[in-house]
Amino acid sequence: MAKKLRVGILFGGRSGEHEVSLLSAASILKAIDRKKFEVVPIGISKTGRWLTEGNAAALLEGAAIEVLPADAAEAAGPSDAVAALVPDAASLGTGRLDVVFPVLHGTFGEDGTIQGLFELADIAYVGSGVLGSSAGMDKDVMKRLFSQAKLPIVKHVTVLRSEWEKSPRKTVTFIESALKYPLFVKPANLGSSVGISKAHDRKELGPALKLAARFDRKIVIEQGVTGSGKSRTTSKARELEVAVLGNDDPKASVVGEIIPDKEFYDYEAKYLSDGSVPVIPAKLTAAESKQIRAMAVEAFRACDLAGLARVDFLMEPDGKRRIYLNEVNTLPGFTAISMYPKLWQATGLGYSDLITTLIELALERHNERSRTSFTFEASK
Repeated sequence: MAKKLRVGILFGGRSGEHEVSLLSAASILKAIDRKKFEVVPIGISKTGRWLTEGNAAALLEGAAIEVLPADAAEAAGPSDAVAALVPDAASLGTGRLDVVFPVLHGTFGEDGTIQGLFELADIAYVGSGVLGSSAGMDKDVMKRLFSQAKLPIVKHVTVLRSEWEKSPRKTVTFIESALKYPLFVKPANLGSSVGISKAHDRKELGPALKLAARFDRKIVIEQGVTGSGKSRTTSKARELEVAVLGNDDPKASVVGEIIPDKEFYDYEAKYLSDGSVPVIPAKLTAAESKQIRAMAVEAFRACDLAGLARVDFLMEPDGKRRIYLNEVNTLPGFTAISMYPKLWQATGLGYSDLITTLIELALERHNERSRTSFTFEASK
């Protein structure tokens, strides 16, 4: 009988998407193939405390971890966590892990931070590397890569928090000279639509910039994609999503659509409301679907991604129905009812098999990386 691979499921974290991470991890732990994998849950509390065994399970169930009694086997700092990834480690009671599945949405989890730790420890992990993760988190850099790849994106500008705080009137004038209302104002480095506002006029732009500046030093302002309808409802862009899976030869799922119950798909519409409706597959022509799926793969490659990504698009609601690439999400929500797994379910790959495939892709990518030399020896 083949030996089971030891898979660390890493969840929680210090980001604003902590609770979403717990939901994703709980779903993965329930669905992962236990005949193939020995599973090691590893949690990170909101204050950055690393947890395994009983405390990790308690974190998943929503316990107030910070008041739980700590012992050496169940709580440690990040330096001890590194030891858990290398041979003969015992500080977290996990020993050597064969692969890590990080389910850390948002800051410190999908921005290249934790990926650097895995690279340092020379361990296989699910998802994109340091560069791809960083590019996939930074909306400013991401759009530069999309432009370089000649992918269609909406008109936008980027301003620094320091510029906005030093000269608010000058900043507003600059934005209004480059773009037309309505505008979407976003922190460059944050996920799940946190800190995002829609500004219909100058009166709303100032507060939107102030909100985004709370969450990042870079602020991305995008010109809204609208139709010719006079009402805010009929002029909303269609929000389309594609799940991409693979490493050097990625594949795209069927196209799905989210119909939000609010004016746009913000954090509340994603996680706190049951009014948003997913439509899988989206109602598109065969040509439109083919174009969007091809663009999703191109976006994946443009950002040097690996493993998985959800690629989001905006489509004009009427008229020419032009399609714009919006962004990539390198660690999308991963519950059984999240869009990424549902898109693959509709494409023919079930949830448990999807988890297995992602682990296999992590090992494939790690094996490929092991072929790279990091030292140089002069030939004799």
